[in-house]
Parts: sequence; structure tokens; C-alpha cells
Amino acid sequence: MIHVVELPVDQAPKAWFAFDGDDFLSKVSLALGREPWTLWDQTSARELLEMFDTQPEAPDAQAQHPAIYALGERHGWDTPLYRADDLLGAGMLQPEPVDVVDACLAALKPLGNMNVYSDDSAAMAAFERGDSEFGEHSWRARWALREQLIELEVLADDT
Repeated sequence: MIHVVELPVDQAPKAWFAFDGDDFLSKVSLALGREPWTLWDQTSARELLEMFDTQPEAPDAQAQHPAIYALGERHGWDTPLYRADDLLGAGMLQPEPVDVVDACLAALKPLGNMNVYSDDSAAMAAFERGDSEFGEHSWRARWALREQLIELEVLADDT
């Protein structure tokens, strides 16, 4: 699980989680009111052409869709291409892999400070490190993380 502790300047800290990268993408997309594919996507030049009901071999494919055709010629028609608007620029595609979590974190950055933990162990370690882990939000942020860990049965409620 991915654990997030939001540390807003003028509000109480809030903790939430995602089961995996796909769930994280879905939740970030919903929170930001953006289509998931603008945050992160993996496609190919062939798949992009298929969205227009055409194939690379079609006689008018290059004339009708020059940018997509150029991607296919440059990188190969079935090479995975990654999109992450907040990392690469709006609508930009590249063959080098982009991690879905990194793409989501870049999209969340304008919302303010937050701590993200890649799994239950990292979240537990942060909780155990104590209030200093959360800076000025101290015990309130730690308490929000604690409540989430208890709800998810990662931490026993011994109090």
C-alpha cells in the first residue's frame, strides 16, 4: 500500500492510502479533477493511430496524422510510450519509462507539502520515528497516520 499524509498549511493533516500504483493514479485523478491519462499513460504509436481507426500501412496515415506517424517511425510502432504531463509537459510522449507513482507525485506537488510512504513498513517506520517526522504538524500528522494504520489493521489499537 502507498500511504500519504497531507500537510496543508492552514488545515489539519489528513492521511489516506492507495492499494497500488493504479489505485494511486485513480485517486489522484479524482482529487485533481483530471483524466488519468493526463497524469500517466502508457501507449504506442500504433494504439494512437487505432484511436482514429487507421493503421500505419494505410495510404493516408502519414498525411492524416503526421505527429503520430513520426512517433511510430522514430520509436517503432509497438514501442511503449509514456505520458506524464506534470513531468514531461502536456501531451509529450517518451520511450523511457515513467513510474506511475512519480507521475502522480508531480501532479500533487502544487497542492502543498505531503509525506508519501511506498509501503506499510515505511509508514510504520515514520509513525515510530515520531512527531519530528512531520515538522510543524507534529503530533496531529502522526495521529492521522496512526488512525489510518489502525483502520487498515497495519497497527494494533492498544490504547
